[in-house]
Amino acid sequence: MPRKPRIEIPGYYHIVNRGVEQRVVFKEACDYEYFEELMCSYMKSYDITLHNYCLMSNHYHLLIEITQPNLSKFMRQLNMNYAIYFNKKYNRTGHLWQGRFKSWYITNEAYLYTLMRYIEQNPLKANMVQDIKEYPYSSYHYFLDYETLPECLQNAWIARKHQNDYEAIRAMLNGSVDTSELQELKNASSLVEASNIDKKQDI
Repeated sequence: MPRKPRIEIPGYYHIVNRGVEQRVVFKEACDYEYFEELMCSYMKSYDITLHNYCLMSNHYHLLIEITQPNLSKFMRQLNMNYAIYFNKKYNRTGHLWQGRFKSWYITNEAYLYTLMRYIEQNPLKANMVQDIKEYPYSSYHYFLDYETLPECLQNAWIARKHQNDYEAIRAMLNGSVDTSELQELKNASSLVEASNIDKKQDI
């Protein structure tokens, strides 16, 4: 049976993708950096706004915003070209990613704000750092140094709302995350494939 096509409407999406069999997909600093370069380049090409991201060793989270139905095209380009780079570099063959990427449509502010904190706090919850500003492969540290903000984050929600108000940024992104609340919000939110979403939400 063919896979059901995704319904891609304008708005905010939470994207998650994992390595096949949860294997490591970022082994060295240059791997993370190459993925970031690809990500920002394709976001510009597809006119996609990046709001938050976090790259972990075997998976990644993106919070993005689209204005046209090109999410799948963007993700195909990003994942395919990174896989080509990774397989060539590490002399491997076969799939790098675990099936299709997961995506959820963000329908309300409560979900959006909780998700921003959840994404940025991934390294903290994995006991990789004592402070999330120490983690180099997420958007958080860029928000605390506005002068170094890459082009693909300049229109991020936090950058627009707070700019260089670093205390407000810290307070927002370091707030506690209730994972059960996040799951409830995710369950209550319509999935990307849902057919009853027909307009962009005001966030």
